[in-house]
Amino acid sequence: MPPAVKYTKSPWNTNYTEIIDVRSPSEFVQDHIPGSINLPVLNDIERAQVGTIYKQVSPFQARKMGAALVTKNLSQYLNQHFINKDKDYSPLVYCWRGGQRSASMAAILAQIGWKATILIGGYKTYRTYVRQVLEDLPNRFNYRVLSGLTGSGKTLILHKLSQRGAQVLDLENLANHRGSLLGETWVNKSLPQPSQKYFDTLIVHQLKQFNPNKIVWLESESNKIGRVYLPSSLWRKMHLSSCVQIQVPLHVRVNYIIQDYPYFVDNPDILKVKIARLKSRYGTDKINEWNQLITSKNAKQFVESLLQYHYDPTYIKSLGNHYLRTQKKLDLEDLLPSTVDNLVNILIQDNDNFSSL
Repeated sequence: MPPAVKYTKSPWNTNYTEIIDVRSPSEFVQDHIPGSINLPVLNDIERAQVGTIYKQVSPFQARKMGAALVTKNLSQYLNQHFINKDKDYSPLVYCWRGGQRSASMAAILAQIGWKATILIGGYKTYRTYVRQVLEDLPNRFNYRVLSGLTGSGKTLILHKLSQRGAQVLDLENLANHRGSLLGETWVNKSLPQPSQKYFDTLIVHQLKQFNPNKIVWLESESNKIGRVYLPSSLWRKMHLSSCVQIQVPLHVRVNYIIQDYPYFVDNPDILKVKIARLKSRYGTDKINEWNQLITSKNAKQFVESLLQYHYDPTYIKSLGNHYLRTQKKLDLEDLLPSTVDNLVNILIQDNDNFSSL
């Protein structure tokens, strides 16, 4: 007898050979269990077709069409994805509510002899789990917030800390956005920002890998990064955390931004559209001045002016409103690799001292 399909409501502490999301690609992109693969039993077009038949013709006709499409798709997966799986293969399968879509795949896998498990309640069960975890998980950690004016190399420093083994929650990386007016301009266009739900998922997944007995480094973000918001529990805990403020000369910050973000020079038209959003705040004359600097490719003067008039005052105000516990201020003469490495050595030493308390 082939093994029966198993069911679970809490697979979080169980190891499966593979986690299979059988929802449509658009559902998968919105959010999914980390590490899962997408093998849709109905793609977006097929799902829409079945839904139309269900509403306009009859549920019976829709079920017949759906069964034919599901069978076709499952046959392709059996010949392509599952063909080389060994007899100990034991996947977790889920769909939207743990209904027909996951049952269709799990039943066939079980008939072959594999130990297939269905997530009861499907993705909705997982989403409930994420929301519940986010209420408490961020509060289990002690954070150290890295602050500093735009161009101070905060992201660079966080990367160096991570390379040295420190626990780093890189929120801008998870959000795929630099967290500023021009942040979206600089991201990889092939990787758009995640949905709010998937951003929540990524934060939970990252925090679950951390040790609560060691501090977590992060950057002094606002509560919104591009189109996504930080979980309220994390945002509140960040406000109560100690800050290390990095202070870098203006000319160093200007050169760092130009070097790190060549978008300024390479895409003047897009840049002008972006800064046009600041017209109501700074007026037509200032926008025209910035546009002239962009047109003439005077990158240094443009960046310096944008920092002095917009970024620096905005950041200082935000820092004063949200991050009041500045524990240490560290001055850097430049952002050369040796200078950054020396800074990271200091932060790592403080990190070790803090963790041992």
